[in-house]
Amino acid sequence: MMYPFMTLNDDTEITHSEMRKDGTVEVYVETPDEKDGFHNAKCILPAQKWQDVFGYSKNEMSYFRELIDSTAHLILEFSQTGGILNAANF
Repeated sequence: MMYPFMTLNDDTEITHSEMRKDGTVEVYVETPDEKDGFHNAKCILPAQKWQDVFGYSKNEMSYFRELIDSTAHLILEFSQTGGILNAANF
């Protein structure tokens, strides 16, 4: 199951998976693009291993790395509680 985490002003969507038994969480970044359809990247937390990067510039990826790094603790917590929409219930 994927949970919404954040939508940026340029319609970039950031979502994350439930925490797996091995303690990892997949984070997906996806931005609509007229030419390519979507630009996307995947990050595996807590190691912050990026893979499957398509369409993003080095500057954009630097921004996403910093954004995910600064919010990883929240994503890891929300991945165990049913996403940000359920966070208030715990």
